[in-house]
Amino acid sequence: MAKEKSQVNLRQTVSGTSLFERGKQLRHTIPIEAHDRVVESVERPGVLDFIDASNRGRLPHLIPLRIGRMVSSPFAFYRGSAGLMAADLAASPVSGIEAQLCGDAHAANFGLYGTPEGDIVMDINDFDETIVGPWEWDLKRLSTSLVLAGREGGVPDTECVEAAEDAVKSYRRTIRELAQQPFLQSWSALPDQSVITRAKADALLDDFAKAAKKASRNTSARVAEKWTAHFDDHETGVKHRRFVEEPPTLTSVDADVADAVIDGLERYVDTLRESRRNLIGRYSVADVAFRIVGTGSVGLRSYVALLLGNTDEVLVLQIEQAQPSSLAPYLSAAEPSHEGKRIVHGARLVQAETDILLGWTTIDGIPYIVRQFRNLKGDIDPSALEADHLDDYGRLAGALLARAHSRSLDPRLLSGYLAGDQELDEVIGRFAVRYADHVEADHAVLAEAVRAGRMAAESG
Repeated sequence: MAKEKSQVNLRQTVSGTSLFERGKQLRHTIPIEAHDRVVESVERPGVLDFIDASNRGRLPHLIPLRIGRMVSSPFAFYRGSAGLMAADLAASPVSGIEAQLCGDAHAANFGLYGTPEGDIVMDINDFDETIVGPWEWDLKRLSTSLVLAGREGGVPDTECVEAAEDAVKSYRRTIRELAQQPFLQSWSALPDQSVITRAKADALLDDFAKAAKKASRNTSARVAEKWTAHFDDHETGVKHRRFVEEPPTLTSVDADVADAVIDGLERYVDTLRESRRNLIGRYSVADVAFRIVGTGSVGLRSYVALLLGNTDEVLVLQIEQAQPSSLAPYLSAAEPSHEGKRIVHGARLVQAETDILLGWTTIDGIPYIVRQFRNLKGDIDPSALEADHLDDYGRLAGALLARAHSRSLDPRLLSGYLAGDQELDEVIGRFAVRYADHVEADHAVLAEAVRAGRMAAESG
């Protein structure tokens, strides 16, 4: 009988030294200074054309709300336009080393959330755009976002640049450290508060403590307390727990939609890791509502489901439409069989700790991801940080991004490419400033279109 072919070769030894040298050789093809180049591709779409294209498939009545959120500031615009930056980056040289990207690694997509044991950790927490691609795309997006967030918060440009450069420096140093660690140790590195000290970001300790305290209260029980109430069923005399509408953010759905969502949740259970299927099967769905979330996700179909558990226990799940990654047109990654599965696979590969109830489903032919809603989630708003704290935030985010990438690329290979070269910090720092200027110009185009009435915008 023929042996089944495995994708893993456990017979061949690949030394760290050979990988390091291979990484160094890549610099002869793409030197560090090549990452400092013109930031706009001649093939990028116009700003308004891009927004029109990205609005396709969204609920029409919510598009003005999406535009209203994007036009509120250049940083908000940036958060809703990952595909526009991908179009520009597609024309730039790349090192040839690929990772499972976050795809939208801006500074506000690093946040706090809870582990199954109830510990608070900080990591990348948004994977809608995740895809395999050049590691430097994520790093450039992070660095640019620090400049934009700092400018929004009134931080002088010199300190914004320092934050961007320090994110790159921290990324380089963390890759080097992970390359020297035992595999099991590097795989689970940096998930908790200790990352702050290790990333030399001690000024953020108070910010982390405040965010963690707030996150510890962000539970399904708290959501249910704020958003639900008991209603009498006049036919049976039984009280039922239901969501309370708070338009436009939270609205009820009709019975057919609720049934379709519940059917999707029953199918979603099969996408969970096997040991967790019995867990979710013990709950029952009490209600389903439509919930608007985020900036880039506004206009997509997004629901929350209220589930009842043991005695007075409640669980709130989020069911969010999964779009193709906006980076996909500019990369050679294979088309996924299911966009929700792509997102879940990326999160499981990149995050140190992943939501145990993360999975995917299909509802009325549309792919979705399913996850806990606000499971001990919190954040440190980078646009509200003072200069010295923004600098520390950059170092923290750079370290977390390096750890995330090291799950899918071998840090020994990348450390060879980055070895001893502080020039990368300034190279990407310069890129970040120029690209932030570019984003501000793009945002101005959208703002003018809104003022002229060519695009409708609503606040909220």
